[in-house]
Amino acid sequence: MELRHLRYFVAVAEELHFTRAAERLHIGQPPLSQQIQALEAELGAQLFERNKRSVRLTQAGTLFLDDARRILALSEQAAVTARRAQRGEAGELRIGFTFSTPFTPYFATVINRYRQLFPHVTLTLHEMATLHQLEAISGRTMDLGFVRPPETTYPSDIKLTQLRQDPLFLVLPVAHALAAKEAIAIADMAGEGFVMYPKDAGTGIYPQIFRLCKAAGFVPQVAQEAGEASTIIGLVAAGCGISVLPASFDRIRMDGVCYRPIDDPQATTSLLLAQREEETSPLVAAFVKLAEEAALEGGA
Repeated sequence: MELRHLRYFVAVAEELHFTRAAERLHIGQPPLSQQIQALEAELGAQLFERNKRSVRLTQAGTLFLDDARRILALSEQAAVTARRAQRGEAGELRIGFTFSTPFTPYFATVINRYRQLFPHVTLTLHEMATLHQLEAISGRTMDLGFVRPPETTYPSDIKLTQLRQDPLFLVLPVAHALAAKEAIAIADMAGEGFVMYPKDAGTGIYPQIFRLCKAAGFVPQVAQEAGEASTIIGLVAAGCGISVLPASFDRIRMDGVCYRPIDDPQATTSLLLAQREEETSPLVAAFVKLAEEAALEGGA
């Protein structure tokens, strides 16, 4: 059975006249009759009662008409979905993002704009550390990722595109002596205890903090570790130490904590978009194009 057989059948069922159905289908009446007879033979059921004066559906034909219409509608929907997928307008897109990314208005702009432009695409978002994202993208369990510079080796098939630069801020208790300064040098942090992500958390900021401190002549002392930025900030408020985080986290307002810019040109972090180097998916290409255009527009 082919879809054209179903179309022929539906046309005859709706017209209840072979000549009119043939004209509607732009085929001859004899070939149409032959196709209907072949369909009935294949089904093993009579679909029409016909004589020289009338054509009407049998009980089997009436039931078959409902299913035939559903099958034709589903086949058309499948074709529409396939065309949308080819244009990057349908399917599922799996996107990762670092802990700090949702605090940047840029991220909200990109996601909202993408949902508006591509309403038939299912966006599945995962909060993950940078290195875990890169491994997942390389392993094809995710398609794209908003990441920070990995500061270490990562899969060779990953392509990173810079979207924006964010300063790093010092997070410290409001009663801390350094809070009186408008900007703090890295060297001023020597001797302080740091509240940081665990070393194996896969974040890019952990090795970056060590690199910046070593360049300033000291090794940071880790006083406390925490896996969530909000927990890190809370521990700073509790007097457990100071921390360095992307400036976007200053939107987390907590009693007893303040944020100060760091007076060092290297104290910045990039927001990058990660994808597979040889990616050919139209879905990915459409999202990357939108993300890059939004980055060029600037903003917070």
